[in-house]
Amino acid sequence: MSKNRFSSGDGPSQRQLRVGELIRRTLSDVLNRAEIHDPELNRMSITVGEVRCSPDLKVATAYVMPLMGSVPVEDAIAALARNKAELRHRIGGALTLKYTPDLRFRPDGTFDQLDETRRLFSDERVQRDVARREDEDEADT
Repeated sequence: MSKNRFSSGDGPSQRQLRVGELIRRTLSDVLNRAEIHDPELNRMSITVGEVRCSPDLKVATAYVMPLMGSVPVEDAIAALARNKAELRHRIGGALTLKYTPDLRFRPDGTFDQLDETRRLFSDERVQRDVARREDEDEADT
C-alpha cells in the first residue's frame, strides 16, 4: 500500500476537516431553518457538534444532540436517519465535491465529557494539586 507523502497519518487531513466543517454548518442551517419536510424533525432543536469525514470523503458522521434535553437523543437520531436522503440532497447543493458524502448520525458525547471534566476539577485532591503547583510557580519567580 502506498503512503501518502502529504500526510503523516496522525489525524484527519486539512481537506477532511474543511469538508466536515462545511457539512456541519450546512446541516445546522438546514435544521435551524426547518427546511425538511418532516414536521416531527422540524419541531426538534438539534445541535450539530462535529462532523467527521472518512479519508475518501464518502462518509460523513455527524455528532448531534437535542438542545436542553427536549427529546431523547435516540428519537432525534431516528428522525435524522429517516430524513437522511433529503438532508444529503440539501448538503450536496452547498458542496463542490464530486460525491455527496453518505450521512451517519451518532450521539455527541462532548457534553458528557464536559460534565466529567468539571466534576474532576471540583475534586478536593485536584484542587489541592493545582494550588500546590501555583505556589511552586510563584516561588520560582
